[in-house]
Amino acid sequence: MSTHKVAIVAMQGVQLLDVIGPSDVFAEANRQSGIDYYSVEIISTSGSPVRGSSGLALIPDRSIDEGTSDVDTLLVAGDPLIQERPLSNSLLRWVKDASRRAGRFGSVCSGAFVLGEAGLLNGRRATTHWSQAAEFAKRFPEVKLEPNRIFTKDGNVWTSAGVTAGIDLALAIVEKDLGLEIALKVARELVVFLKRPGGQTQFSTLLAGQVAQKTPIRVAQDFIADNLSADLGVAAIARRVGMSERNFSRQFKQEVGMTPADYVESMRLEAGRRLAEDTSIPLKKIATDIGFHDDVAFRRSFSRRFGTSPASYRRSFGS
Repeated sequence: MSTHKVAIVAMQGVQLLDVIGPSDVFAEANRQSGIDYYSVEIISTSGSPVRGSSGLALIPDRSIDEGTSDVDTLLVAGDPLIQERPLSNSLLRWVKDASRRAGRFGSVCSGAFVLGEAGLLNGRRATTHWSQAAEFAKRFPEVKLEPNRIFTKDGNVWTSAGVTAGIDLALAIVEKDLGLEIALKVARELVVFLKRPGGQTQFSTLLAGQVAQKTPIRVAQDFIADNLSADLGVAAIARRVGMSERNFSRQFKQEVGMTPADYVESMRLEAGRRLAEDTSIPLKKIATDIGFHDDVAFRRSFSRRFGTSPASYRRSFGS
């Protein structure tokens, strides 16, 4: 079996796990398969050490100035501050050229901005880190952004969500190249899911939204968090904080970033997720304790939000 060459582009300020995570997956795939199938090289713009966002340095194998060689898989790693850094024309030219030569190309985390700037994602489905999705969508409207995916595959273009999602993407590549058995062995050795349940929405509601600064809305948020089984309709909460329904809904959306109804459902589901993970309370009781009419409504909302049922989530993550 011929060697499969993987090139990972790392820029100054790179999130090192975007590079190291996939690299370790490919190295472990070699070990588990008993063949040196993957050959990984790190490429930088100058060839000099790359200082990561954590302060640690990474020594690249070569620079883009050395031209493009035959690459089977090209990945561009992310940078937490990529929105604020100008992308050099030489980098974009190199990525365009290398992507044409590669049988497969993609990005990890915010590395999608490089592919977007190079015009390589136009008309394609793609994803990126959830916190940068809004800016990405604004900059690259021709890309079919899927912000709630761990990773996406559109033809020969693979993109992943934030940081550790690069491991998920690399495992999927290994499964495609070397088969399910090898991918499973790699996942077991690295103690990660081969295919984790849910989507990128598995982060906290309090991270997805914002904590309001103005007192009435903050009071409403505190009441919601402490009284999930109560009547949390817009009218009831608006009365509690002394506001009209219309003004409350408008101000809540403006300060928190989501409607009151979406926020309430998100908080209830976040509580349900934690209870499913940390306790052995029956799911039917969890459903009513957090304000759902019954376990059917809870199951439907949970599956829509996290991409898996409460029972499956508990089997995967329950302590």
